[in-house]
Amino acid sequence: MPAAPPASAPAPDPAATTLAVLLIGPAGAGKTSVAKYWADHRRVPTAHISLDDVREWVRSGFADPQSGWNDHSEAQYRLARRTCGFAARNFLANGISCILDDAVFPDRPVVGLGGWKRHVGPGLLPVVLLPGLDVVLERNAERSGNRRLTDEEVARIHGRMAGWYGSGLPIVDNSQLDVPGTARVLDEVIARAMASPPSW
Repeated sequence: MPAAPPASAPAPDPAATTLAVLLIGPAGAGKTSVAKYWADHRRVPTAHISLDDVREWVRSGFADPQSGWNDHSEAQYRLARRTCGFAARNFLANGISCILDDAVFPDRPVVGLGGWKRHVGPGLLPVVLLPGLDVVLERNAERSGNRRLTDEEVARIHGRMAGWYGSGLPIVDNSQLDVPGTARVLDEVIARAMASPPSW
């Protein structure tokens, strides 16, 4: 009798697995809202770590990139990313998943994915959230304080994010999706990435 074919491994369930996700996207993509919702609705303990929140822990002497990207703002960005990476590794070591969000630019390797991979670990799963320009402009208009950018800056950032197309990373266009719908698609994308990790 021929041997029975080996049983295929069950598809991974991202909702029940301890993992680290990096949600990338332009200002107004909905990264923080989606990340919070996704973390709130998982069946395993999950933390949300926002790079912008950590950068803004610096009160006096905060180097706001909107005032110009320079050595000072880059140093604070790097410090915040290292802090986020340390927190993520600590959570993971204690069985707590995490989702991080950051506007990583494909054309800025110095502040790109390599740093996140180095600080969080090789198992980090990056996903790009990239709705249409009209959507990010509308969402940005609802912001206040230093989180609100000019329309010109939003358009420039959105244009640079288009460089992720063709990168091999999973991209979610959430233009027509609400936050729960985007979180469901994120789970589907993560399940595929867990089964066949992207090269990055």
